[in-house]
Amino acid sequence: MSDDVNHRRSVINRVQAKAQEVAKEDYDKAKVLLSAAAKSGSFLYPFKYGISRHPVPGPTLHSHFHTVHNELRALWKPFMSRLLPTIGLAAGVTTAMFFFTYLPQLAVLVFVNGPLAVFTTVLLILNESSTIVNIIARNFLLQDAILDTFDGTLVARNATGVVSEGRQLKPGSDPIARLGKIVKNPFSRFTPKALIRYVMYLPLNFIPGRTRGKSVHGRYFQLKGWSPSQQRDWLQQHNGPYTTFGTVATLLEMVPVVSTFFAFTNTVGAALWAADIEQKNTSLTEGTAPNLRESAKKAE
Repeated sequence: MSDDVNHRRSVINRVQAKAQEVAKEDYDKAKVLLSAAAKSGSFLYPFKYGISRHPVPGPTLHSHFHTVHNELRALWKPFMSRLLPTIGLAAGVTTAMFFFTYLPQLAVLVFVNGPLAVFTTVLLILNESSTIVNIIARNFLLQDAILDTFDGTLVARNATGVVSEGRQLKPGSDPIARLGKIVKNPFSRFTPKALIRYVMYLPLNFIPGRTRGKSVHGRYFQLKGWSPSQQRDWLQQHNGPYTTFGTVATLLEMVPVVSTFFAFTNTVGAALWAADIEQKNTSLTEGTAPNLRESAKKAE
């Protein structure tokens, strides 16, 4: 009898020790990721709506703010051009969702939330409607506008060299008006499987933010001409910063009604981050660039 007890205790001790080991490994990994994310400041980029420049005191201060104001107005042109169709889409989807799904979902939630189900059902439908609108708008109404916003932000940050690899640029001071014919194909739309998967796992998407983080610089990688292996190498090396950006961006775009607005501000933030990477103005460029690693691999 005592042998059985001792054996069980031994098994329990081994399981506990293994669990502690796994927990410590996960904690150490999370600490490294959070440290890298904090050092990069990637979580701040979704909130950087403006052009990050540092004015110097003196007579140039007024001209600085005048320049920033003009650039901000220019960057919102693509968003404003799609605003009315997007509002119409949001109104139609939300009205249909309330008409067809309010009572069925209320009947389910009343068993979970009781009298509060009247309000929680409204919040749920608003969130569902926002998700549907975001998916449809990004893939059919806003794709070109988001592309122009990303490229225009890079132009506004003087990253014209990388933008010229993907589209023609015209002379002028307006970053959006300078955008010409697209040379490299823009972002690809969601495939039917990707759409279904996105909706199915929406409640979990924001937890790691990993999937979204991997896609925020898809256009930048395209402009740079990086191969899939170069992209994987870069994203793996900087997993923490991209996961953090993806988490913040996803949470913002889950806010009902204003999700489309945040889709544009996140695009501006991603482009500002790309411009800083391009100008080696971020900790992410302290390591070896993917191009150099790729060349080294080929030379082996």
